[in-house]
Amino acid sequence: MWLLPAVFMAFFLIAPILTIFNLAFYPEENIWPHLYNTVLGGYIYDTLILIIGVGSTTLLIGVSTAWLVTMYEFPGRKIASRLLLLPLAMPSYIIAYCYVEIFDYSSIIQTTVRDIGGFELARDYWFFEIRSMGGAIFVLSIVLYPYVYLTSRAAFLQQNTSMLEAARMLGHSAHSTFFKIALPMARPAIFVGLTLALMESLNDVGAVEFFGVNTLTVGIYSTWLGRGNMGGGAQIALILLGFIFLLIVAEKWARRGASYSHTTRRIRPITPEKLQNWPAFWAVIICYLPIILGFVLPVIQLVSDSIEFVDDTDYVAFIGYAQNSLMLSGAAAGLAVGIGLFLSYSERIFNVKLVGWIAKLASVGYAIPGVILGLGIFISLIAFDDVFGTMLEFFGVANASSEMWLSGSIFAIIFAYLVRFLAVSYGAIETGFGKIPTSYDHAAQSLGHNKTSILGKIHLPLIRPALATALILTFIDSMKELPATLILRPFNFDTLATHVYEIASLEIFEEAAISALLIVVIGLIPVHILNHMMKVPTWRDGR
Repeated sequence: MWLLPAVFMAFFLIAPILTIFNLAFYPEENIWPHLYNTVLGGYIYDTLILIIGVGSTTLLIGVSTAWLVTMYEFPGRKIASRLLLLPLAMPSYIIAYCYVEIFDYSSIIQTTVRDIGGFELARDYWFFEIRSMGGAIFVLSIVLYPYVYLTSRAAFLQQNTSMLEAARMLGHSAHSTFFKIALPMARPAIFVGLTLALMESLNDVGAVEFFGVNTLTVGIYSTWLGRGNMGGGAQIALILLGFIFLLIVAEKWARRGASYSHTTRRIRPITPEKLQNWPAFWAVIICYLPIILGFVLPVIQLVSDSIEFVDDTDYVAFIGYAQNSLMLSGAAAGLAVGIGLFLSYSERIFNVKLVGWIAKLASVGYAIPGVILGLGIFISLIAFDDVFGTMLEFFGVANASSEMWLSGSIFAIIFAYLVRFLAVSYGAIETGFGKIPTSYDHAAQSLGHNKTSILGKIHLPLIRPALATALILTFIDSMKELPATLILRPFNFDTLATHVYEIASLEIFEEAAISALLIVVIGLIPVHILNHMMKVPTWRDGR
């Protein structure tokens, strides 16, 4: 009842990834030599430069801000510790469109530069070109640094303050204590956040394509949809999967042998050191500048565009896009919670490594970029449509084999969301189960309850907060997902995300500002949840 469905679900969810390998090795038209001799080198080079730039920038911003708000007291520290997560609500493609407008030739910034310098034409002065590799690194970094900030701050908060104090008593400066004690202890957590940020960079297609950066992800998209060659897209996808694999291996390597357990049973809370004068000023600048760049300025631009075009918005179409987004995201979130609950409970009741591996395997989709999942799901569903159509024709249904029963339906999008974000749901639910002692199960079994009864009467009431968190996080992630939605949506079917992308590609992004603003507002919900989870318990002596 429990094990076989779990195995089936795992296979069903990884089938699209296996399909990519099959198509890449056995394509209908092998264009690998052409790709190798023409564009492949450029795709790999741009991808490497992007992840190096984003990785170093997110590390610098995330670790420095986490250390400052944890270890020092300065004006606005508590507010900054919460607001630093706000850029997570901004999808990268939306913030990219905003900054193109902010840095546009007719924007207030360039107009002010021309007025101050007395310039008349754009060629009379130099100004930062946002549509470039540097622009892509800047935009992705100010959106993704919260991943590093979140894991770094959690690690700093959990460190034993007596070790840091001992280092200071032995004559180490604050600078030396950070690099020799705090940073090495936080290294595993920092690399987890860095890996997540880099995976999101590799998944991005909206921002990098808009800026003219030809990464492997853009290469898959253009080779498949632009040139009509799925085999070539699958072959590029294998290289991108290689990048993902190297990131995972690097993250595991960075955490090798890292078991930094505390030597004392009680951990005193960190008492922030008070900064004054110039140090306090620079701490405020360092902590608030990412918030302004990553959230405040783009939101001001969105609000300004929304007000300007409020009368020109087609609200009937807007409601339709919103309904489509809510319907797809709601369905995917409900399925993800149901399957995540089933897998987590199966792992708990069997308590064997096989079931744990099955559950982890079913959650591997989160590490796979949406464009690769879209390609794999489309190919898998096309094969299913062929088999299903042939069966219907056998029973007398005319032209059934030519119909796109699933590959051309919204089921494909929901399935993509499920595969991509099941890990989010599974992780939250598994954490909820982990807080329930196994003695509860044993007591219920001794009273005659079976596994289903124990789940319904004991576990579900206790993990209700974890289920709600899983539902909300999966829903929001699905709302913001762009690559898989672009690839798998049926003809003449748009969500808020695809509508914003299409309007921006026509260089009239301001007309989709209301749709983009709604996505951002909904994205603030998981930010609030994360802020609540980051609250530090109050420790008292003797407790």
